[in-house]
Amino acid sequence: LGLVYDLTKFLEGHPGGEEVLREQAGGDATESFEDVGHCTDARELSKNYIIEELHPDDRTKMTKPSEILITTADSNSSWWTSWVIPAISALVVALMYHLYTVED
Repeated sequence: LGLVYDLTKFLEGHPGGEEVLREQAGGDATESFEDVGHCTDARELSKNYIIEELHPDDRTKMTKPSEILITTADSNSSWWTSWVIPAISALVVALMYHLYTVED
């Protein structure tokens, strides 16, 4: 069909696990998708992730890349950087200010 999907937001929610999707990244996953025998709901859900349609001339040129690089954000890191580091920084600044004003 020549459709391009961005499944980044679906990686963790995929019932078969994210590794199955990662193995198909960057290539034509049509055969794998059909072999699994996805239900109608899965086919409908997949429509939400279509981002592009390949031009007919480009469909024959498509080859799977030799190396696939996938980066995912770790949800735990946002908690750390959003709360803990600023809180510690504020405490250090407050302590330095207190020590500076006490000496005078």
